[in-house]
This record gives sequence, structure tokens and C-alpha cells, in this order.
Amino acid sequence: MKNKYKRILLKLSGESLAAGQGHGIDTQRLASYASQIKRISDSGCQVAIVIGGGNIFRGLQGTSKGFDRVRGDQMGMLATVINSLALCSALEAESKAAKVFTAINMFPIGEHYSKWKAIEALKKGEIAILSGGTGNPFFTTDTGAALRGVEVEADVMLKGTRVDGVYTADPEKDPDAVKFNDITFDEVYRRGLKVMDLTATALCKENNLPIIVFDMDTPGNLEKVISGEEIGTLVHN
Repeated sequence: MKNKYKRILLKLSGESLAAGQGHGIDTQRLASYASQIKRISDSGCQVAIVIGGGNIFRGLQGTSKGFDRVRGDQMGMLATVINSLALCSALEAESKAAKVFTAINMFPIGEHYSKWKAIEALKKGEIAILSGGTGNPFFTTDTGAALRGVEVEADVMLKGTRVDGVYTADPEKDPDAVKFNDITFDEVYRRGLKVMDLTATALCKENNLPIIVFDMDTPGNLEKVISGEEIGTLVHN
């Protein structure tokens, strides 16, 4: 397989790890992700990963139930670390070297994140799993993914979702929703589309980091995206 991209930032949602359970971690889904990630890494693609924590705890949900926002977001950051450790274990079970980095110093759970240590791991062929968001409250894991993608000098951010791209409306609610093959960041703003939150989208736009939104839950799609096959939706300047 000839890869179109040398280094990627793969953003996975925490909810997708729960699969049909709705919460927690579905081990079959986890193993499927690990197998797909190993294949693209073995083909020579350098892979950094940011995974959300919504299957365990989401800060904003906590706020709606009376949690202090900062505490809630800190709990959400810890949820991303749990998911990252699970993914790391699944990759190691596939005989793939992986390393968990944490935005806040949490030794020995993970190595404290720095751009240079993460890039060093990537160059060695290790999967760099970047957990803990940005380390600050009031930022989503999408923003954390955009920031880390820019920092590690990724060619593209791949946003793996359960939907196969960006649509004019939510395709799960609107049967008339039309899919975009590609769309500019400016048009995303104009149409008010929820590709990612505005902070994350602005970071990608300002630093010219394109995003591909695709269905990660269909095995084989990740390899197709890496090889340059036009699936999903490309968001670009």
C-alpha cells in the first residue's frame, strides 16, 4: 500500500469505544481499532492519536448536574487517559509499540507530553497516544487534537466518527441531508456545520491542517484514507 500521508493525527471519539454498550469500553471495538491502526503503522505511516473520554465522563454533562466546570473538565481529562491506556494495551496485544503521553504530569501512568518526545516516538515507528486534552479546562478534545496535530507537524487530522463525512444536516435526523466530498473551513463557518468546535476548526484553518472526517467503525476505511482513496469529507483552506 502506497501512503498519501507520512504522519497523521487520528482523532477518535470516546463514545465510539463504547460501541453498542453506550458507555464503558467495548473490547471488540477496541481490538478492531488497534488492528486497523497497526496495519497503517506497519505500512510506514507515523500515527499520533487523541481519543475523547465521553464514554466515561464528559465535563459539560457534569456541569449540567451541578459539578464545578473546572473539576468536571479535569474528570473528563482523566477519562481520556483511561481510554488511552486501554488503546495502548490493545496495540501492545497486537505486538505494536505504543506510548501514552499525558498533558499533565502523571508519571508513571504516562510520559509527560512534549512535542519533541512525541515526534521522537513517531520517528521510531511507535504509536504516540496523546491524552489529557490540552491539560486545561474549557477546551474540548477536538481542540486538543487540533493543537497536537499542529504541534507534531501532522500532514492531516483524521477525525474518525460513526458518520461517513460532513453533511448539510445531521444525516441520522434528516433523510434529505447531502454529503460534501470536500468543503472549505470558511464554508463550514458560514453554514454553521458542526465538524468540530469553533476553537478546533480555527486552529486547523490558521495552521493549514486539513481534516478528513470519515467512518472509522467500518474496518478498512482507515487504510483507504491513508492510501488517498476519496472517502469521507476533506475540510481544507
